[in-house]
Amino acid sequence: MSESPTCCICLDEFTSPVLLPCRHCFCLGCIGEYWRIHGVYQCPMCKTIFPTRPHLKTTQTLQTDDTAVPLKAGEVPCDFCPAKRRAVKSCLVCLASFCDAHLEPHYQSKDLGRHLLISVVKNLEDCVCRLHGKQLDRFCRSDQTCICSMCAQTEHRGHQIISIDREAARKKVKLKKKKIKLQQMVQDKQNKVEKIKFSVHICGDNATDAQAQNKELIKQLEDEISELQRRSSELEQLSLTEDNLYFVQRYRHTA
Repeated sequence: MSESPTCCICLDEFTSPVLLPCRHCFCLGCIGEYWRIHGVYQCPMCKTIFPTRPHLKTTQTLQTDDTAVPLKAGEVPCDFCPAKRRAVKSCLVCLASFCDAHLEPHYQSKDLGRHLLISVVKNLEDCVCRLHGKQLDRFCRSDQTCICSMCAQTEHRGHQIISIDREAARKKVKLKKKKIKLQQMVQDKQNKVEKIKFSVHICGDNATDAQAQNKELIKQLEDEISELQRRSSELEQLSLTEDNLYFVQRYRHTA
């Protein structure tokens, strides 16, 4: 076992420690992520490369806390916890999200280790290409749709394709302009309402027919203002979306 009381990857106390053949110890999640990201079975400390994936067996059994902990805004619950603990990764093969404890088999098993893990997302089905089963990480500007890497090489070959992140950044600029335009429209209509109300007040009891028309116009303008404010609120909620894929997918329907 490593002499260090802490994992050299996360620099924290060991969580489900595992011992590699080179006798260096790491957290199961830390070494699992390290291998997944780097694509090679190597010890981060001594740089020993293992020709096959070492069997990782923890010195602790799988433990989960059955006490329900309130999730913070934006957090996704683990699909396998009765108490719904916070998920830390989503799997595009299992189409499920996992907490630290239930994610362990993905780092221990060679077969599960091939699964594609991504940052936690709420709607996993919307993140996967229904044709190829791969992550939707690109945007076809020619067809205005989210695609995967296989789509880019087949059905959308030769099209104008960019990353989801770049398309999201572009759409966020457009969204900001739309929000400003809506706010200006609301302000203009509110000014019209104030002018009409002032006119009604000046006229007093005279010109009854004109007053009735003005009141009807005021109601129409107030209804339009409410609708504009509703749309502005939707755009504001969309602008707070951190998941770029979800943002791009929702943009066309909301904006």
